[in-house]
Amino acid sequence: MSTLHVGIAGAGLAGRTLAWRLLRAGCRVSLFDERQRTDLTTASMTAAAMLSPLAELAVSDEAVFALAQRSMQLWPRWMDELAAAGAPPVYFRQQGTLVVAHAADRASLEHFSRLLQHKLPPAHRSQVHVLDGPGLAQLEPALAGRFHRGLMLDGEGQLANDQLMVALANQIDQLGGHWHEWQRVESLSAHLIHCVGAEYAVDVAVDARGVGSRPAWPQLRGVRGEVLTVECPGVSLQRPVRLMHPRYQLYVAPRPGHQFVVGATELESEDTGPVTLRSTLELGSALHSLHPAFGEARVLRLAAALRPALDDHRPAVALRDGVWHINGLYRHGYLCTPALVDGLAHQLLGTAT
Repeated sequence: MSTLHVGIAGAGLAGRTLAWRLLRAGCRVSLFDERQRTDLTTASMTAAAMLSPLAELAVSDEAVFALAQRSMQLWPRWMDELAAAGAPPVYFRQQGTLVVAHAADRASLEHFSRLLQHKLPPAHRSQVHVLDGPGLAQLEPALAGRFHRGLMLDGEGQLANDQLMVALANQIDQLGGHWHEWQRVESLSAHLIHCVGAEYAVDVAVDARGVGSRPAWPQLRGVRGEVLTVECPGVSLQRPVRLMHPRYQLYVAPRPGHQFVVGATELESEDTGPVTLRSTLELGSALHSLHPAFGEARVLRLAAALRPALDDHRPAVALRDGVWHINGLYRHGYLCTPALVDGLAHQLLGTAT
C-alpha cells in the first residue's frame, strides 16, 4: 500500500475518478475545487455520458478510439467495484447504440456508415449492423414504423453521470479522502497546491481543472456544449439513439424513470451563459421528430458548460514543470477517462498497467 500524498486540483470526472483509484491503492488524497461537490453546472454534470467508441470515431481519430476501447474494458469492472463497496447505485448499460435518419436525411446516414467502415479497424467492423424497418422495430418498439433504415453499433453503452459523481464522492469520503470545497486553486508547483489565502504541501500535484487550467496550459480552449433533460412517460427506449441530420447529430440517452438526456450542439464559443432559444428550439424540434410523444415531455433541465479541448481534440496526460496534468477531454470525457486515469494512477504508483 502506498503512503503517497497526492493533491488534485479539480473535482470533476477526471479528478474525482483519479482520487478514488489512488485512495483504493492506499494513497492519501486531498481534492481541491472552487465549487461544491454537488454543483450541477460543471462539464462533468452537463453531459449525456454515452460510451460510444464507434460512433465517436466518425469525428475523432485512432488515438481516441484506442483510449475508448481500453475504457470500455474498465467501466464494467469499475461499476462492479463501486457496487461491491456499497456506493449509491449507478445506472449503467451496454446494449449498443441505434443510429437512425428520416428519409430526407438518408444521405447523412449513408455517409456516416461509409465513414465508420473506412475508419474502423477491421476487427471492429462486425460491430456495425445495418437494419431495416422491422429490425429497428424489434430493437426499439417505440420507433416502429418511424424509420426504415438504421445502424446498430454493438457494445456501446451509457451511464448516469449524476449518479456516478455521487457514487465517487461517497467512496472518496469512505476511503478517507480530504475535500477542500469552495477552495479556488491559483496555481500548482511540484509539491504545492497554491490556493487563495493558503498553501498545501503534497508529494505529487495533479491539475485536473479542465478549462480552469488554461493559465498553466494556454493551448486549452473551451467548447460550449448544451444538453436538455426531459421526462416523457409516453416513450421507452432501451439504448441511446442518434438521429442523423445534415447539420448535427442529435443524441437521446435514456435514463431511469422515463427521463432522457438530449444533446447535439457543440459551439466554438466560450460563452458560459444560459442555453439559447435557438438551441432549445433545435433540440426540441429534433426530439419531437424522433417521436411525437416527446411533444408532451416535461423539461427538467436546460444546461450549458465548457468542455476543455486541445487543438488536436485528443485527451492528454502530461508532466509539465513537475506537475501532472490530465486535460483536453473535450466531448470524450466519459468515453476516455478510465483509460487516462488508470494509466496516470499506475505511473504515480510506479506499478505496471
